[in-house]
Amino acid sequence: MPRSAFLALLLCCTLQPGRLQAQDVSEYGMKAVLFYRLAQFIYWPGEAPAPKPTVLCVGGKNPFGSALTQADRNSGTVEIRVAPNELSGCHLLFIPRSESSHLTQWLERAAARNLVTVSDINGFARAGGMLELPLEGERIGIVLNRRVANRQGFEFSAQLLRLARVIEP
Repeated sequence: MPRSAFLALLLCCTLQPGRLQAQDVSEYGMKAVLFYRLAQFIYWPGEAPAPKPTVLCVGGKNPFGSALTQADRNSGTVEIRVAPNELSGCHLLFIPRSESSHLTQWLERAAARNLVTVSDINGFARAGGMLELPLEGERIGIVLNRRVANRQGFEFSAQLLRLARVIEP
């Protein structure tokens, strides 16, 4: 998917996901697409391009169902790991709400690795995560903790920054 098409999709998801298609789109279906495409809008440490394959990891119970694998049906440029024992191969880590009680442990494990943390846990970005995807009424928001990302050497594209609510606690 070209960046312009993703940005249009991202904009639709942040505005009115119910109008994205004629049929209803689930919250985690939209979040799966966002999570899947985020690597394209990240400037990796040392200005390196997004790693190929990009390894997306989901900590704990997978809230996406088959939505992540459906997003990757034909690309072959992404590897998806659910509940990985080791985070060393992960590039992006999604920490689902089911892991709220273990958030501190996940963030500590992730800090030891060079990876982008993403979650839909309420307050995730303020708690030290990089990208929070909250459900805000009928839309998916983006909250970005730029300070934490910069400490790890990550920066985000101007397109993503325009759509996100940036916090620097």
